[in-house]
Amino acid sequence: MNTCVLCGGTAVFWQADRRRPYLRCQRCLLVQVPADHQLDADAELAEYRLHRNDPDDPGYRRFLSRLAEPLLQRLPADSSGLDFGCGPAPALALLLREQGHRVALHDLYFANNPQVFDQQWDFICASEVVEHLAQPGEELHRLWQCLKAGGWLALMTKRVRDAEAFANWHYKNDPTHICFFSVPTFDWLAAHWQTRAEYPADDVVLLRKPL
Repeated sequence: MNTCVLCGGTAVFWQADRRRPYLRCQRCLLVQVPADHQLDADAELAEYRLHRNDPDDPGYRRFLSRLAEPLLQRLPADSSGLDFGCGPAPALALLLREQGHRVALHDLYFANNPQVFDQQWDFICASEVVEHLAQPGEELHRLWQCLKAGGWLALMTKRVRDAEAFANWHYKNDPTHICFFSVPTFDWLAAHWQTRAEYPADDVVLLRKPL
């Protein structure tokens, strides 16, 4: 048995493929890859450098709009936010800036600006980030603490449906993907933060910090 990296509950063996085993938390249902099957920092960065996310690519902009549009509908004018895990080409920040919002950047490898965690934000967004976090409980708590009351945390990540779908899921084959969330996982997180999760798209969740 292992400790869940999100809620601290008990994570037990769930299934395995030819690459690695997967554990699932008995409390929040987060699926996680054991630490000894995760990439080191150099190998992880090498994988990220293979990604090609062009802010000018119309298809990529449409993809990010699944998060950007519902977030924009909820933001007051001239809001100030953080794009957490922005990567080398911060396209999501660009979409939000085009609508008049101010967006700071942070990425461990490509835009390391730890001072952003000393500020308070109207919103924090993270597109295709949480599945990469070795300690999502710690990181999400830090982000939540950086939100103003009434602020929004907007996350994009593909969600676990069931054991059969997971076994055949291409998303888990990315070696940098080490945490997999489901609706019950986000509902647990929302209850923990005394709020509720909103699901405007199949891979998007919005959580508002209570006033």
